[in-house]
Amino acid sequence: MKNYLSIHDIGDLQTAVQEAIELKKNPYGFEHLGKRKTICLLFFNNSLRTRLSTQKAAQHLGLNTMVMNFGSEGWQLEFEDGTVMDGRNSEHIKEAARVVSQYADIVAIRAFAGLIDKEKDEAEVVLNGFKKHASIPIINMESSVAHPLQALADAITIEEHRTIERPKVVLSWAPHPKALPHAVANSFVKMMKIQKAEFVITNPVGYDLNPEITKGCQIVHEQEKALENANFVHVKNWSSYSDYGRVLHQNPAWIMTKDKLGAAKFMHCLPVRRNVVVEDAVLDGHQSLVIEQANNRTFAAQVVLKRILNGLSP
Repeated sequence: MKNYLSIHDIGDLQTAVQEAIELKKNPYGFEHLGKRKTICLLFFNNSLRTRLSTQKAAQHLGLNTMVMNFGSEGWQLEFEDGTVMDGRNSEHIKEAARVVSQYADIVAIRAFAGLIDKEKDEAEVVLNGFKKHASIPIINMESSVAHPLQALADAITIEEHRTIERPKVVLSWAPHPKALPHAVANSFVKMMKIQKAEFVITNPVGYDLNPEITKGCQIVHEQEKALENANFVHVKNWSSYSDYGRVLHQNPAWIMTKDKLGAAKFMHCLPVRRNVVVEDAVLDGHQSLVIEQANNRTFAAQVVLKRILNGLSP
């Protein structure tokens, strides 16, 4: 595997999930793969789970890690070709990506959507800038429209807790005071479309995701109807796609409660706003899988890194 930019880059999903589950049993079993190699983690946005889990996965594989936060430590980057750089951007992606490629063997990048310009966000300017100009493998640690490491961790979590061959999995929108990107939801949808499961998306009118991504999926605008007989409920907020980046309403009636959840397992990528997105009774209850999901972020990253390292020359 050269890069990991989308959930589809992992190849057969179930094979990757089983490989990750095996890695959990012996995390340091492939420590030799990263010996004398380095991964550079570049953060254009804040992180807790992504940063720590990716570093931990790298350490399991013997990799040295370098971390840089562009918001406070790096020069402002320019991504446009032919621009006259007389503004606030001090360094061009052409030089930055090539320089990083000399210092590291793998680069992992996190850069959120701006939620202002849909075309710019969907062009994945930061991720694709590095893809174009770097000469080393690239890992997507969440981009404008995708979070494939989270989706892989979610697939691992579902596999570990499924009790029937074809569970019902619901992705439910929830209220949030801020406009949030679509990346987590997009990648979860893509992952579920290649799972053996009954999959339903539920969100209020006006909050449908990108129809190109949800094509073929069942979308229900009545939350409680969608939740009937669910085995797993993954809750996430996202802003409007059709009225791009806007919070049309917060609609507190869509909060996930213990009564709505029923017998299903609860999933969320974290961080989560208690008693806004989900009530305490759910998060603190035995049906919550959020801490296990966070743990599986390490092994999602590790299986990706292991496959990339296998493709690098000694």
